[in-house]
Amino acid sequence: MLRIFVASALAAVLTISGLVGNGSALAASGKLVVVTSYPTDTTQTVKQAFEKKHPSIKVEMLKKKTTAGIKYLQETASNNTSDMFWASAPDAFEVLKGDDLLAKYQVKQKGIPEKVGAFPINDPDGYYKGFAASGYGIMWNTRYLKAKKLPVAREWADLKKPVYHGHVGMSAPSRSGTTHLTVETVLQGMGWDSGWAEWKSIAGNFKTVTERSFGVPDGVNSGQFGLGIVIDFFGLSSQASGFPVDFVYPTVTTLVPANIAIVKNAPNHDAAATFIEYLLSPEGQEVLLNPKIRRLPVNPATYAKAPKGFPNPFEDKTIGSEVKFNLQLSKNRYNVVNSLFDTMITYRLKELRAAVNAIQEAKAKKNPKAAELIAQAQALVAAMPISADQASQKDFNAIFKTKRKKASTKVKGRQAEIEKQWDAMVVANYAQAKALAEKAKGM
Repeated sequence: MLRIFVASALAAVLTISGLVGNGSALAASGKLVVVTSYPTDTTQTVKQAFEKKHPSIKVEMLKKKTTAGIKYLQETASNNTSDMFWASAPDAFEVLKGDDLLAKYQVKQKGIPEKVGAFPINDPDGYYKGFAASGYGIMWNTRYLKAKKLPVAREWADLKKPVYHGHVGMSAPSRSGTTHLTVETVLQGMGWDSGWAEWKSIAGNFKTVTERSFGVPDGVNSGQFGLGIVIDFFGLSSQASGFPVDFVYPTVTTLVPANIAIVKNAPNHDAAATFIEYLLSPEGQEVLLNPKIRRLPVNPATYAKAPKGFPNPFEDKTIGSEVKFNLQLSKNRYNVVNSLFDTMITYRLKELRAAVNAIQEAKAKKNPKAAELIAQAQALVAAMPISADQASQKDFNAIFKTKRKKASTKVKGRQAEIEKQWDAMVVANYAQAKALAEKAKGM
């Protein structure tokens, strides 16, 4: 009797063990839902390579802008159906981490250094992992510049020159996490007031502010405008795909990791872990060199297989060395920076362009008597409605919850009041600056 009981118990244990083993295998299968801001060329290329390696896992890419992806995960947290968040902006991951919406994960792959440039590749607390490095800069259409007889712009300051008026494109930081990092990089590299003055002077030469970040490389590739402010892989992948374009990192830029994380309470945690391990494996890192992707791998060994002339941040220490990006500072004023850019630039682009163009024309006269009026006009354009200290205050940043997809988007409460005050200030300043510049021009 005892023997029968022991045998039955052993059989039960073996059966349970088999179920557990099978359960683990089954866990790394099924559907994997990835919330991502990446363009189709990137997501489809990685998806196909991953599914070929792991045919039991089917990947669904849920496409959302970075800011929209954050909001989506926040709103669905109580009934989460997403497994991963995959985007470039580390400050976006910090927002989700601060909201307790990410799960810790310990990577098993080896060969990844602690830092790229001066920036940690992985979140020190273990919530998100860097799979590629990202820098920010300028891409241009070589045929466009030749046809228009325009010089190549290699620094941010170059884009302020009158010769580029109407030839530059950029997305808004509220619509793109990578654009937000570009804006924030210049603010940190030059300081709050000087950085915003730089952006407004550059924006005075904009032809457009695109609705999505990849609208910028599309515009440069097609010749809708000649130069675009982009994350590096947009320029590098366009070049590798045969478009007549080139790309440069300005001196004031930074190098930060592009990241991936498992969402808290992910329905398919094991498949998410498998996806991370694949991205960081030698095979997954090599996929980043695909002409449709062209991202900078975080494994230094992968660069041995990179095409000639491909940037290598582990060898070229000048890339991103000028700005030691402060992630906490960026996180603290994330919403405010987005709102300021939209209020001062995105939705007042016509007025800003008119003021900047008037200043450019007045300066071209080179009249010493007009110098004071021109300086006053420039100061009016550069003037900021708030200080850097106020922008970083937690309570103040929390006011700006609504992201305006268009100028007509309804904003309520305190945010609406503040943005209305800012708008009134910049409209008056731009109008006055234009009038002063025109007066100077006529002297």
